[in-house]
Amino acid sequence: MATTRRNIRYTPLNTDDDDYDGKEYDRRFDYTPKSFNKIPWKSIALALCLLCLGSLLLFLAFFILTGHMGGEKSQAYGLLGLGVLTFLPGFYETRVAYYSWRGVKGYNYSSIPGF
Repeated sequence: MATTRRNIRYTPLNTDDDDYDGKEYDRRFDYTPKSFNKIPWKSIALALCLLCLGSLLLFLAFFILTGHMGGEKSQAYGLLGLGVLTFLPGFYETRVAYYSWRGVKGYNYSSIPGF
């Protein structure tokens, strides 16, 4: 069975819009919406809560595994898993918020999802 090709003729795009001679200034590329400057306080508070909860769960898992606290190893592994799952997103979002507050290049508040 032979396949057939479609006969589509492509035409090149106009180059008038793409030419930049250095004299004209296009403001479209300098647009920064106000959402870049808006601080998502609820998201930052949630990230801090996740960071604190994850740290607490990791410390509890460590204390159970080392024998400083009563409990079984299976409980420690459960706390360790939950601690990692809550600590990592909290740490990441808190780090992005901190770097945005400090003004580090490449970090801004728009990287943090707001709700």
